[in-house]
Amino acid sequence: MPRLLWLFAFVNLVIGSGAFVVGGILGPISQALEVSIPAAGQAMTAYALSTAVLAPLAMLATGRWPRRNALILMLALMTAGNAICALAGSLGTLLLGRVVMGVGAAFTPIAAGIAVALVEPARRGRALSLVFIGMSFAYVIGVPAGSWLAYRIGWHAPLWASTVLSAIALALVIAFVPRDVKAPGAAFAGLGRLLGRADVLSVLAITLLYFIAIFAVFSFSGPVLLTLVPMSAEALSLTLAAFGCAGVAGTLVGGWANDRFGARRSLWILMCSLGLMMALLPLTRGSHALLLLVLVIWGTAGFGMMAPQQSRLAALDATQAPMLLSLNTSMLYLGTAFGASVGGAAAAHLGLAQLAWSGLPFVALALVILAFGPKLGSHGTMVPRSETAR
Repeated sequence: MPRLLWLFAFVNLVIGSGAFVVGGILGPISQALEVSIPAAGQAMTAYALSTAVLAPLAMLATGRWPRRNALILMLALMTAGNAICALAGSLGTLLLGRVVMGVGAAFTPIAAGIAVALVEPARRGRALSLVFIGMSFAYVIGVPAGSWLAYRIGWHAPLWASTVLSAIALALVIAFVPRDVKAPGAAFAGLGRLLGRADVLSVLAITLLYFIAIFAVFSFSGPVLLTLVPMSAEALSLTLAAFGCAGVAGTLVGGWANDRFGARRSLWILMCSLGLMMALLPLTRGSHALLLLVLVIWGTAGFGMMAPQQSRLAALDATQAPMLLSLNTSMLYLGTAFGASVGGAAAAHLGLAQLAWSGLPFVALALVILAFGPKLGSHGTMVPRSETAR
């Protein structure tokens, strides 16, 4: 794999850590800002909506720029947003910082577009899994470490750490990304045609639905896990780290399975596994061992779906891969935002211990679309023989 993809993986580790650490420290944030946990959870929603709506606009605005310049701008915005959050003394300021961070998250689909351009189609799944493995490692390193810092030092500490790491990532991109790196930029041309294709919309809908399901729970990961099994700050950090390790494995397995068995077959297995774990999570109450087992399988399945989904989109139209991947990222973060809202509303009725059940209808609907939705290649896109089993 091109060495540049390893740098992108590190940057995504930094971005993912800053983005998702908030879910594990909602308790300290809510206490410090004197708001409820669901209100503090809107920090996840603000970031998600900004990434879903503003990040694609930023990609379009920089579509004609050299890819290196676009990457630099996005990381500069990510660093500034982290700094605003670290300085926040009110919920409003925190939300503002999260919005700025969300625009900077456009780095990820731009980097994914470069990855697709750097490798041949047969290695596309593994290339994408390498780029996105940083997001998985965020749950191994960033989120657990951030939770520990927040409970031991204060909730501003992990946000300052994210600011420093973002600045380091920015410096590395300036130093090591070649000025002449080539990849298509996002453009308005053809966007309407893409959004009118049923095969494109079906893939995007699946991403939206399964992220709603996941983040209905993981927007409130700290409070949910502590409700199921009361534990120390260290034990909570290790539990989140175990989930992150499973996510790393899932990202690699998803890329391998996509290239070996096909995207559709891989998604079937992974999505069914995710739904089963969501059904079982509330039943682990009082047992840390069972909780860990369910979380490990959950993390493997949830993160494993990213590479097959992105590979399916890139196969639809290679010339529009950056915009397709950006739209997929938008669905990811819209799902995160809606999931946070669904989880906040469901918590009042189901309680935190049963919150995972609120995501099951969304997994079921995603499976229906995968089973009965349009197959890849409709609307004139050619389907290779090997893809018919996907």
